[in-house]
Amino acid sequence: MAEKRISYEQAREELAQVVAELEGGELGLEESLKLWERGEELVKICEEWLEGAKAKIAKASAAKSASKTKDADG
Repeated sequence: MAEKRISYEQAREELAQVVAELEGGELGLEESLKLWERGEELVKICEEWLEGAKAKIAKASAAKSASKTKDADG
């Protein structure tokens, strides 16, 4: 991606704007397609952020479980 990585919140906000514009129904076909493609990019960015967050939570949860197991054994 050539664009500087944007935050989850920025991507979500821009996606909401894209959806609102598309739902407005006042755009031509070409502009609608461009917005749709941008929306797809934004969805991908949001999914990447969410997957990263899930991975961090899983890692922290596993570390906490391992710590509890170690404390119980020790």
